Amino acid sequence: MCERCVMDTSDVEITFDENGHCGHCSEFLSTRTLYQYHGEDSDIALLGVIEDIKRARRNGHFDCIIGVSGGIDSSYLAYIAKQKGLRPLAVHLDNGWDSEEAVLNIRNVTNKLGIDYESYVLNWEEFRELQLAFLKASVPEAETPTDVAIIAALHHFAAKEGVKYIISGGNLATEGILPKSWHYDARDLKYFKHIQRSFGNGIGFKKFPTFGYKKEIFFKFFKGIRTIYPLNYVPYRKEDAIKVLEEEFDYKYYGRKHYESRYTRFIQSYYLYEKFGIDYRRATLSTQICNGQIERCEALEKLKKKPYDAAEIEEEKDYISKKLNISRGEFEEILALPPNWYWDYPNDDTKLGYLYGAYRKLFNKEKLASV
Repeated sequence: MCERCVMDTSDVEITFDENGHCGHCSEFLSTRTLYQYHGEDSDIALLGVIEDIKRARRNGHFDCIIGVSGGIDSSYLAYIAKQKGLRPLAVHLDNGWDSEEAVLNIRNVTNKLGIDYESYVLNWEEFRELQLAFLKASVPEAETPTDVAIIAALHHFAAKEGVKYIISGGNLATEGILPKSWHYDARDLKYFKHIQRSFGNGIGFKKFPTFGYKKEIFFKFFKGIRTIYPLNYVPYRKEDAIKVLEEEFDYKYYGRKHYESRYTRFIQSYYLYEKFGIDYRRATLSTQICNGQIERCEALEKLKKKPYDAAEIEEEKDYISKKLNISRGEFEEILALPPNWYWDYPNDDTKLGYLYGAYRKLFNKEKLASV
């Protein structure tokens, strides 16, 4: 384990320096902190970003698209966007796994803020088969079908409404550290299609909204659509955000990051932990350590407990297997398959690394604050 944060060799690609510090926290402290909140400079930069967004669509009904999940980050971002005078269209991806709390949160936040709301509903049969394909491929990226669909849905509505900006709740305050071996690039269509063809049942994805680098180039360069991360420009602390949301919108907090989805909760708390030895809390806690939001000793204490409740997991297994239309026994067999990683299948990792690296150098002055 790293001597400074709590990342460990559950990231099979982790490296350590002579001081026992891992490459994740070293890179975060040397580079990523430059693009977080820095007082007045960030305040001024945010005002400039807000004016750019407003100027790009002075006469339109909406000036930006915001993805909402019912989670803390996107809900707080919606609050900030309205405070700054933006006119967002809220877009939610309905993949069939939303918790009751998430649905209620979305309704409360959008209604009380007066934000128009659109839902992008996935074809369940296609989506179910894609989820099963990734589970059978036995890789950590069990959530890739959802991640791909979210990106595609946001760009779909941006193009439809003629909007040039997507604002995202992604942020360096809580998400600055995340190993690629834990969560490989959802935009790699070569990887995505190989898993679908190899482990799917032949349904394909005629209605499923795929999103690879070619589509991203089209939207960025021909449609002029950019994604901005406003939470990197504000002093963002999760605890403070929860307090505001609870007071202003009767927000229901569901315990941990991304647990607005029952499937995500199962994948992150149980599937990754038991199958790959990945405790997703390590990434968030390590980021918070680097940000000075938590002491390392406190993070270590949190990690002593398993990330899931054994009794609840049994109930979730029954629910998920039934929803995926497979028996509990078949589900257990899939979960017991030997683990694989993205490099075990054909992928475009090298190509994507080059393309996105070149894009940031050439066109992205803010770098990690926008893409």
